[in-house]
Amino acid sequence: MVNKHVQFSEIINKGLSRRRFIQTSSTVAAFFTATPMASAIAKTTLKEPSINFKQVPVSTADTAIVPEGYQADVLISWGSPLFADSPAFSPSANSDAQLKQFGDNNDGMAFFPLTNERAVLAVNNEYTNYEYLLPNQGKTLSADDVKKAQAAVGNSIVELVYKNGHWIVNQNGRLNRRITANTPMEITGVAAGHPLLKTKADPTGTRALGTFANCANGATPWGTYLTCEENFDDFFGTDTNVAVDSNQERYGISPENKDYRWYEHDPRFDIAQNPNEPNRFGWVVEIDPMNPTSIPKKRTALGRFKHENAAVTINNDGYVVVYLGDDERGEHLYRFVSKNKYNPSNQEANRDLLEEGTLYVAKFDAKDGELKGTGQWIELTFGKNGLTAENGFASQAEIMIFARKAATHVGATTMDRPEWVAVNPHTSEVFCTLTNNKNRGVKPNQPVDAVNPREKNPYGHILRWNPSNGNHTAATFDWDLYLIAGNPTVHKDSLMAGSKNINKDNMFNCPDGLGFDKDGRLWILTDGDDSNKGNFAGMGNNQMLCGNPVTGEIRRFLTGPIACEITGITFSHDSKTMFVGVQHPGEEQAPSHFPDGGHSTPRSSIMRITRKDGGVIGA
Repeated sequence: MVNKHVQFSEIINKGLSRRRFIQTSSTVAAFFTATPMASAIAKTTLKEPSINFKQVPVSTADTAIVPEGYQADVLISWGSPLFADSPAFSPSANSDAQLKQFGDNNDGMAFFPLTNERAVLAVNNEYTNYEYLLPNQGKTLSADDVKKAQAAVGNSIVELVYKNGHWIVNQNGRLNRRITANTPMEITGVAAGHPLLKTKADPTGTRALGTFANCANGATPWGTYLTCEENFDDFFGTDTNVAVDSNQERYGISPENKDYRWYEHDPRFDIAQNPNEPNRFGWVVEIDPMNPTSIPKKRTALGRFKHENAAVTINNDGYVVVYLGDDERGEHLYRFVSKNKYNPSNQEANRDLLEEGTLYVAKFDAKDGELKGTGQWIELTFGKNGLTAENGFASQAEIMIFARKAATHVGATTMDRPEWVAVNPHTSEVFCTLTNNKNRGVKPNQPVDAVNPREKNPYGHILRWNPSNGNHTAATFDWDLYLIAGNPTVHKDSLMAGSKNINKDNMFNCPDGLGFDKDGRLWILTDGDDSNKGNFAGMGNNQMLCGNPVTGEIRRFLTGPIACEITGITFSHDSKTMFVGVQHPGEEQAPSHFPDGGHSTPRSSIMRITRKDGGVIGA
């Protein structure tokens, strides 16, 4: 997810009546002074996961800092050789070199064990920083500059071996692979072949080229990797004066959107020449990391929006459930339920479980003034809930292509940028980071409400819900807020200081990445304002924290280098190695030289974190 800093001066609750404001403020104060165990959906019988490391303080240093007894080493960085014949990193490398090197701005990732001493790490490479990728900082672009940028995004499939007590990259691994903006893809599911997905290059609407803007991820029980296309609109533009319709506008497509300017040398990204090409992005892509010749599949049944990650769980009855966030201000939270059931004895039969199913969107309710309540999943199926031709939806395929429009039509709750979703491995609880929203209470369609309780929300919060009867396919759920981030050293009012589990020693802003380990510890990664000033004074660089989902305890585990985002987390099969991403250190030419130091070019990197005594991370 691209770093989106927010600025905030003072909360003014214009979106609430005076009576509602008093009720909400009182409830917030009561919520913040109650223990998290008071939650209506907390699992009081759950064994608490131990958190036994000493918290690290905030930092503004240009390095990664972990607790005493731990060590953090660089596993791989942007431009590192991926194959035996790959050239060494050089900022001036061309596109041919980048095709054989680890991609830029690593984000979500997943660890796939093969044996105790061999594994595959599948990694997203979200976008590029032209100030470091290109010698002239992208002020002008050559054809090879565009090819290099296209080669730097997508995914890196990295084979690992365990030697001398550590996982290291195996450049001779037969599973090593780069997937880029030009890798052939198959479009599958209900929208495949639809006229809106057809182009001059692909009149069938079933064969796309590439994936990019790959934010977070998911992993399936049948051994495939899910990569999620998020801010794909940044890669399209035109110099031609063309009109775009409301559907394109809803996804950010416009002639003014020229961030990466690929269209200057690749007409595929010129919306005047190829208006349907953007419709072929914004999907969840399924990749087989065990087969380097396999064709990735864009799974249209999971809907098209700015996907953050895909949290997969198998329901008690065998149906596959995927929770999905749409990371943009005022967008929605989704759930997919497969048509067919998971077969644990036949993994090959599971390969197309994401091909067919039903997509739902969340609507949250609460009693006036409360910060907990109930919710429902509204089905996004043609002919139901007003999704008809008379209302502008011609087919199920169009509902998936324009899932945002369908979600709005059925009355889904607008959210404060739903980012990562994570399912507790020991309960049916689900958590979602809501990172920030400068439009909350400002735009009419984004009023302050119980589940998004702050106007111009600068700090973010974490939502928790529990499906009815522990059934992930149920139509309803109960919800509350696991935490509300804030700054108690700057603000005294409960709305901005944060929930009780936030204090001056563990405060942070903009929770983004999220993941559970096997023991049930909740790991929280941030992509926030690292200015260390004003509302964010005392928060330092972006960081990773560890939370106890039962008690609500929060401890800071890691701080990152200057101007980075901490994003992407996965664990080795024995939980003794944590892999975590440091994305875009030195962004916008901030004074970082991470990880190589000196006067080197800053490089996004994956950190390998272990305990010096060889124990389980966090325990």
